[in-house]
Amino acid sequence: MKRRQKTENRRQKTVLMTGNDAIAEAAVAAGCDFYAGYPITPQNELIAHMSKRMVEENRVFIQSESELAAINMVFGASVAGARAMTSSSSPGISLKQEGISYLVGCELPAVIVNIMRGGPGLGNIAPAQSDYFQATRGGGHGDYRTIALAPSSVEEAAKLTRLAFDLADEYRGPVLIIGDGILGQMMEPVQSSVLSPQPSIKRIKKPWALTGAKNRKPNIIRSLYLKPGSLEEFNNKLQKKYEEIKKKHTMLEKVLCDDAELVIVAYGTSSRIGKAAVQSLRGVKKKAGLIRPITLWPFPEEAIKHAAKKAKAFLVVEMSSGQMVEDVQLAVGGKCPVHFYGRPGGGVPTPEEIEKQALKLL
Repeated sequence: MKRRQKTENRRQKTVLMTGNDAIAEAAVAAGCDFYAGYPITPQNELIAHMSKRMVEENRVFIQSESELAAINMVFGASVAGARAMTSSSSPGISLKQEGISYLVGCELPAVIVNIMRGGPGLGNIAPAQSDYFQATRGGGHGDYRTIALAPSSVEEAAKLTRLAFDLADEYRGPVLIIGDGILGQMMEPVQSSVLSPQPSIKRIKKPWALTGAKNRKPNIIRSLYLKPGSLEEFNNKLQKKYEEIKKKHTMLEKVLCDDAELVIVAYGTSSRIGKAAVQSLRGVKKKAGLIRPITLWPFPEEAIKHAAKKAKAFLVVEMSSGQMVEDVQLAVGGKCPVHFYGRPGGGVPTPEEIEKQALKLL
């Protein structure tokens, strides 16, 4: 009995970590074999953590000469069957878009972390959420989508990192983790079990990888389809894959939505602030609730459609000029008005600001 209790205590032990460090440590625990990245604020702790831990685990870490080099190194590692990862912040992720399109075109798994900062251009180093369009609309050229996971806490960032590697391997494509400067820099307790390597790590066999052809037929990995109709066939295959992802992996959190007259929709850091506003509104007998998309793509449109049957209005809250608003409007389908409150360019809304906007609508 005592031995079992000691084991349980070890499992429940917590570690205080920044979001950047937690993502890095979770990647190591998930069996990341290869990391390449280039420093940029506010995700520098992530690359620094990987530089230490990957060497300790006898795995490959490369500080590349640029973001372009980093994404193409990830491409090469993934071709060889490695679990590969890169990370950056908004301007750096923009530079990686061509490489991400090539990863999709070659059906190569990879994990790509974006700790967002203010934009456009170099912008500033303050937290922002203005990369939503880029993350949910593909970002690069071609008819494709990428799974986009948006954590709202440090521990969830670690959990979703582990999930990202599994989803990337399962669906043979890049998976994005979308955070922001607050999530990357702040410190919170994380259960040590989330960061511990597990013997049951899901490692999908990769018979398609280029690992040498001594005992098998040669593999070909390409994104060039010149035969008439062949590229159309490949794109149709991708669309079928995306439909499966929508059915199986749409994730969200709902807070007090059953009787909500006003539903706040927010993700990441904004959702934490939105929750505080909802609790305050409930304290003054106002029927407010919150829907938090955990997957930005696939977007939880069915949950929002359902909430629109009872709600009188929606309020989208973002640290941007309003990018998720379009997806909420499409899901609501005109059943009730969709309003927006945002702080772009590194501005962070307060619970009081959101509550004030909500009271106007209620």
